[in-house]
Amino acid sequence: SLHRFVNTGLLIMGLLISIVAPTVLNRADEARVQKVQADFKAIETALKIYRLDNFVYPTTEQGLEALVRPSPIDPQPRNFKKGGYLAEVPRDPWDRPYLYLSPGENGEVDIYTLGADGLTGGEDQNADIGNWSTRDE
Repeated sequence: SLHRFVNTGLLIMGLLISIVAPTVLNRADEARVQKVQADFKAIETALKIYRLDNFVYPTTEQGLEALVRPSPIDPQPRNFKKGGYLAEVPRDPWDRPYLYLSPGENGEVDIYTLGADGLTGGEDQNADIGNWSTRDE
């Protein structure tokens, strides 16, 4: 009878996990997207202040690192703020660097991530997310 009790317990646990797991996974997916959006806002704010100080955005070649330390690549910043504009460049929720284009294809500057798979395109967790997709919201 102990054997039957354990099997019943495992069955109930299995059912609970099958109900709870998708909810937990969806929440994790939503949290990752929220992190991306928060990172975009922080990076965009730093970029705007950089542009106010230095008259231009960092170029694609200079990259987002130009917000942390002055880039040796031209055009060199004329009034780089002591301490920089970001303490460090955040990484996306899948631990990859955000991609950056300046001038952007969708706006003055594009900041984006290729999602969980690191490949262009995709759906759900693999979908690309760019700062241009949050501008209208």
